Order: sequence, then structure tokens, then C-alpha cells
Amino acid sequence: MGKKLYVGNLGYAVNASDLDQMFSPHGTVESAQVIEDRSTGQSKGFGFVEMGSDGEAQAAITALNGQDHGGRALTVNEAKPRAPRSAGGGGYGGGGGYGGSR
Repeated sequence: MGKKLYVGNLGYAVNASDLDQMFSPHGTVESAQVIEDRSTGQSKGFGFVEMGSDGEAQAAITALNGQDHGGRALTVNEAKPRAPRSAGGGGYGGGGGYGGSR
């Protein structure tokens, strides 16, 4: 299985095809995606690229991390697994019973 890379500091006009073209000189691009805001569809300025092998991923990191693309220094590194979202969020704890005596 290939390595998934995080690509940050992208210009808002960059799309998945641009990422594919940027990374393909360094190996096989299995997938490329730019993360977009759900409500507006605008790029969030980062994305992910999955390379065909660990070696290709490392070559892409070495070649592209810190490189200028559209006036921005790219951040390219190994993607970290997504942290699980906490199930909390409600303030519904505590008792609500009858505390008095009759």
C-alpha cells in the first residue's frame, strides 16, 4: 500500500488535477484530493496525495516540501491518521431526581 501525504499551504485555485501533475514526476499518484469547505465548495488550502510506494512518497516529500508554488511555500509531509472525534459535547450529566423529603 502506498503512503498518504499531507499537502498544505495550497493556493485556493489549486485542484486535484494540479496536485496530480505536481506529484507525478516523483512516482505513481494513486489519488489526489483538495479538501473543500462543505457549504461553500471553496478550497481549504490543503489536500492529500497517495503515492504508489513509500519510496515515491519520500521522494515527493524531499522534492516538494518548502518549494514555492504560486507564491506559497508548500508543506508536504506524511499524513497522520485522523484523530477520533470525541463522543462528548453535551452537558446532560447529573441527576435530576427528587431531592427533597416529604
